[in-house]
Amino acid sequence: MVRRLAVGLVCLFSSFSVYSDDWPQWMGSKRDGIWRETGIIDRFPEKGPKIIWHTPIEGGYAGPAVTQGKVFVPDFSANGAVKKDNFARAKFKGKERLHCLEENTGKILWTAEYPCEYTVSYPSGPRCTPTVSGDKVYLLGTQGDLHCFEVKTGNVVWAKNFVKDYGAKVPLWGFSGHPLVYGNKVICIVGGKDSLAVAFDKDTGKELWKSLDAEEQGYSPPTLIEFAGKKQLIIWHGSSINSLNPDSGTLIWTVPLAPKYAMAIMAPRLSGKYIFAAGNEDVGALLELNEAGTSAKVVWTSKRSTSLHPINMTPFIEDGYIYGVDRPGPFRCVELKTGNRVWESTVPVTGKEEDNKGSGTTFVVKQGKQFFLFSETGHLIIANLTPKGYKEISRAKVIEPSNAAFGRDVVWSHPAFANRRIYIRNDKEIICVDVANEQ
Repeated sequence: MVRRLAVGLVCLFSSFSVYSDDWPQWMGSKRDGIWRETGIIDRFPEKGPKIIWHTPIEGGYAGPAVTQGKVFVPDFSANGAVKKDNFARAKFKGKERLHCLEENTGKILWTAEYPCEYTVSYPSGPRCTPTVSGDKVYLLGTQGDLHCFEVKTGNVVWAKNFVKDYGAKVPLWGFSGHPLVYGNKVICIVGGKDSLAVAFDKDTGKELWKSLDAEEQGYSPPTLIEFAGKKQLIIWHGSSINSLNPDSGTLIWTVPLAPKYAMAIMAPRLSGKYIFAAGNEDVGALLELNEAGTSAKVVWTSKRSTSLHPINMTPFIEDGYIYGVDRPGPFRCVELKTGNRVWESTVPVTGKEEDNKGSGTTFVVKQGKQFFLFSETGHLIIANLTPKGYKEISRAKVIEPSNAAFGRDVVWSHPAFANRRIYIRNDKEIICVDVANEQ
């Protein structure tokens, strides 16, 4: 009896030694790019990590969400009509779809779909990761279709179309601001007169508030921060970066910050009292909040020789340094308070030191003391990122790049990290990668 009790206690305490977490939305449970699970490998096996399952899907840049034992991933089905590397706007008729998969097997449990005609550049598929909250999942499509689906069935609870309902213009590269659930609200980047940001009742779709006006919405997601004990909603559109009261939509402060082609894409990052944001054509800034968070001043603005200016990824800030991919292609380390560059390397992006690649893309997620990177070449990378330099620990090719840009094959989709697994998609399939440490 005593021996059985002892064995039981060992099993019980062992179960608490490994922490697991969901990835219910873009950038994780707190939208901060931190994977909080433990029990993860620190090096890939010699032959690469085990692929648990493959499930066929079609085109899209949107990463998956993983929660409640399910995987949610959108795509666009156009009967093979979508072209590669098409920078100009193009029209394609098809269907946007949301697939709900069984997390352990990849089996499709349900698929919800609606007709959609694309009129955007790079028309492969949806850009926004689904946002799951309770018994509902929210999907914002490329052309401004916002749907609220039931998690269990895929039935539509309510829907909006930003073009028809608000007179919004479809951005050149489509609607890309991942929906944010805050309290009883789902907050979206919409567009139209005085409705650049809109909060909807997450259960009914009723408009609760709308705020801001701008010629271009940009592509940056609504971002919630907490400073001086209060929540702020950071909205970066094509002309300026703004702080709103998330409960009312009331403007708190605004600072001009206008990247070329309205390419405000990354989510502004808070570090202490500082907010960093940067975009196309060397436009970027570090803002400093006052003690109460009621105003922001510019500490520095970017130059061609300073900072970094990401296109497809959101940088990670740690211990006073920014890590991310600059628009020309190199992965850089930048000192936060000065904007000075510390080091650069193209290895995290392309696997070798070479000439810069336009719109180079590597997604960065922190896990414990290490970082997981997913490069546009389809490689998963375990690395250390410090001001001393880039130290690659392990690398494995897990999926094929199935899209194209600037004359090269790429995969531009942020993975999901949950259940000691990594979920990755391209334009042909979604896969589940086992990275559990079994020791």
